[in-house]
This record gives sequence, structure tokens and C-alpha cells, in this order.
Amino acid sequence: MDKFSGQKSAVQYLYPPIEPFDRQMMDVGDGHSIYVEQSGRRDGVPVVVLHGGPGGGSSPAMRRYFDPAVYRIILFDQRGCGRSKPHACVEDNTTWHLVADIEYIRRALEIERWIVFGGSWGATLALIYAQAHPNPVAHLVLRGVFTMTEAELTWFYGGGAGAFWPETWDQFQSLIPKAEQGDMIGAYHRRLFSGLLNEEVRYAKAWSAWENALATVHSTGVGGDSPADYARAFARLENHYFSHRGFLEYDGQILDQMDKIAHIPGTIVQGRYDMICPPGTAYELARVWKNADLRMIPVAGHALSEPGISAELVGVMNRMAKKA
Repeated sequence: MDKFSGQKSAVQYLYPPIEPFDRQMMDVGDGHSIYVEQSGRRDGVPVVVLHGGPGGGSSPAMRRYFDPAVYRIILFDQRGCGRSKPHACVEDNTTWHLVADIEYIRRALEIERWIVFGGSWGATLALIYAQAHPNPVAHLVLRGVFTMTEAELTWFYGGGAGAFWPETWDQFQSLIPKAEQGDMIGAYHRRLFSGLLNEEVRYAKAWSAWENALATVHSTGVGGDSPADYARAFARLENHYFSHRGFLEYDGQILDQMDKIAHIPGTIVQGRYDMICPPGTAYELARVWKNADLRMIPVAGHALSEPGISAELVGVMNRMAKKA
């Protein structure tokens, strides 16, 4: 979603485009190789960017939220998506594999401590990574908070968001027989993993369109037509993770274990009108995380490319750069 949703609208707040000084494929085992890149200052303040989805992949625009004269910017494509291989693969692809991959990257790049920057699913992953490996995390910068709870999944795939966008929700539901509409994640799962490429692509595009349609505060309810390869990887991976409830041990685990990272400073940037990840979750996270600063953006939805969100994130990173 973040890869294709209207990034030009926020371009005025971003740093100019830059090219990486290092690109590589890292073999992380289990038959997976992940794409990793570095840009900015070679000896700068390390910041790792965790993209959304799961399955969204990174994009060149994500480099532009950081002053390249200050930051060493690390982007990577999580297992199964973007330039990582094998594409759209869900085997040996769980939250805990991704957490291990992040730590593998840190060690391979010989980084002692870094800032962890993530939005949407990237915020989920950032919190889980920090809870598993608190020592290397200097600061968490989160956007569009999602904590992989049953309530959050029910909101987006059980009709909550659909109450605000009934015509778009009806389009998403219409591909599924009424007898199966009580479990949209399960119904789409059966079709996204049918083994029939044309069917998988058709339902992947519908799955992606539903999310894209609600991404910004100025959404029209039309999700567009994502490229087939991107949509298939995005939908399969996201559905796989949601079907397994993020591979967490129990519902509410992330908030319940915030004591593990209570000492880590955090900044939360949240759109007031985020239809995908409603602001109540960010508010609750900030309530239990006393070391966090919640920035509620008054006229903004979910996407990284929202102008207000982009402006705030760049401002946050600039203020941190002055203290570096």
C-alpha cells in the first residue's frame, strides 16, 4: 500500500531523491534471500526502516524521510516481497523469522545500536523486534500503529471500516459467497492459495484494492489496480500473517509486554482519520508506554504519503538529528 499510494502529495516535505551506496542480497536461511540497501552517510546515525503490509516492500521514497548528511539509512524487503526471493512465498515466513532477519542485518552491517522506524505492519514489527531485542534499539519511530489484535482485524475485515465505506466494502465482499462472508480473511485465504495463478491474482487485486481505497483522508473509495506481481505478494503475505494472527502467542501480546521496552524512547505519528488502523490503538499504546510521545495529525489518514504525516515524520527525524 505505502509503495503506490500517492507519494507525490508529500514530496514537498521530503529530502531530494538519493541512490544507495550499497545494495546486496543477504541469505538468511530457509531458502530465503532478502534485499538490503544502505544510503545516506556511511558513518551516520543508523536507522532501519520497516515497511508495511506484511508484503508491501520498500520503495525509494522511504529513503527521503532522513537527512542523508546525518543518517545511515537501511531499507530492506521482508521475506517474500519486493526484491527478496522467493517471491510471494509464505513458507518459513513468520513474524519470528522477520525478527531474526532484522537482527541478522544489524549484525551483518556491524551496527551496535540503531533507530527503528516503521509504519502500519512496520510499527507492529518494530515493537515486536524491540521487545525481543531491546538493547540495540536507541529509539522507536512509529506511524499508523497496528498491534495485531483480534479487534483490529475485525474492524477492517469484519465490517467496522465497511460501515464508513459501504459501497467499497460491498465490492470487497461481493467476490465471496454469502455463506463465507462471516470470515473474510479465511474466505480470501482459500482463494489466494488456490494454486491457480489467475484466481490468486484476481483475489489479490481485490484484497489490495480494499486496503488502498481507504489509505488516505481524501480517499474516494477506489483502490486502483496494483500490478499483478505486487498485488499477489502483498495479499498472500498479508493474509498469511493475519490468518495466523501475527504468529503471536496470545491476543493483546504487544501491549501486554510493553514493560520490556518501557525504557526505550518512542515517537508515535498517527492520523486522526486513519480508517485502516484507527487512532484508539495508538492512544492506548502511548497510555501504557510512558516514554512515548504521541503526535496526532489532525487531517490525515493512514498512508505514509499523507502530507501531514510526512511533514511530522521528517520533522521528528530532523529534531533527532540535531541531538545526534
